Amino acid sequence: MATTPQIRIHSLRAGKVETSEDVDDLHRLVKAKGSVTWIDLTGASAALVQSTARELGLHPLIAEDIIESNERAKVQLVGEVIHVVSFVLHREGDAEVDTHEVDFVLGRGFLLSAHPVDWDPMAAHQLRLGVGPLLARGPDFVLWALVDAIVDGYFPVFDRLGDEIDDVQDAAVEKPLRATLERVFQLKRELLHIRHAVAPSREVFAQLTSREFDLIGEPNSFYFRDVYDHLIRLNDELDTFRELVAGALEIYLSTINNNLSTIMKRLTGVTVILAGIGAVGGLFGMSEAASALSGAEGPGFYIILLVTSLAAVAGVAFLRKIDWL
Repeated sequence: MATTPQIRIHSLRAGKVETSEDVDDLHRLVKAKGSVTWIDLTGASAALVQSTARELGLHPLIAEDIIESNERAKVQLVGEVIHVVSFVLHREGDAEVDTHEVDFVLGRGFLLSAHPVDWDPMAAHQLRLGVGPLLARGPDFVLWALVDAIVDGYFPVFDRLGDEIDDVQDAAVEKPLRATLERVFQLKRELLHIRHAVAPSREVFAQLTSREFDLIGEPNSFYFRDVYDHLIRLNDELDTFRELVAGALEIYLSTINNNLSTIMKRLTGVTVILAGIGAVGGLFGMSEAASALSGAEGPGFYIILLVTSLAAVAGVAFLRKIDWL
């Protein structure tokens, strides 16, 4: 069974792209005059990350951050390189949303990307024409192509969440079951998880588009602005989703209370009717109903039974009219 290479190097020089999966070629390709190189690490070991960082002259803390993979979305200038941390959202079936950290290091003439095997950068639609056209426009353009693909991947996840929130709202009104309540809390957890990944990304791209970093050329800063606009829209949708889920919880509780009130009214109505019948039976001692009216054997029992039954029927009709039964 073929395994995913831990390192894949794409280097453009003199209009030709050279690809390698050998870390020993890294120094030669990156240091070649006029070359533009993209180094992609897929589920790389700590040793490979450290050796790659040494070849690129990166600060040891950058390598440590990539290895630990427990950062939040951020951008920082470390020496002469920019370290960007982004997150891929992954959702399989009815499972909760999972996030995968992706690290980018942008330097002069190179871009380093490090990510788990769950995400394939080569599947980005910007790479459909190959790596060469992207490298020809600079490593910052390759960075944009990859982060744009990551952010574009957020939209299907958000669309599915929106549909599920609509469904859970309908269920909260029609079928306020325990499973509905569990689904509401699952959605609240998912939205909180997504917020931790997506919300800081907006500030990341605000910095990348502010022309604060000279490693991002002015012609390419416009593309990062487009990603920033997408993130603003996604954050607005995220806030809306959180409000809708909170509203679904309120709908669920209101429906439960309304159902409980309906049950209590019906029990009260039944109690009123049965209590009336019981009071008549207790007052006359139904076995002696006839003698209670005439002092002798007679139709008294049947008269009391008929009157009690008619009163009970009238009570039922009245309670149904006021929607208590």
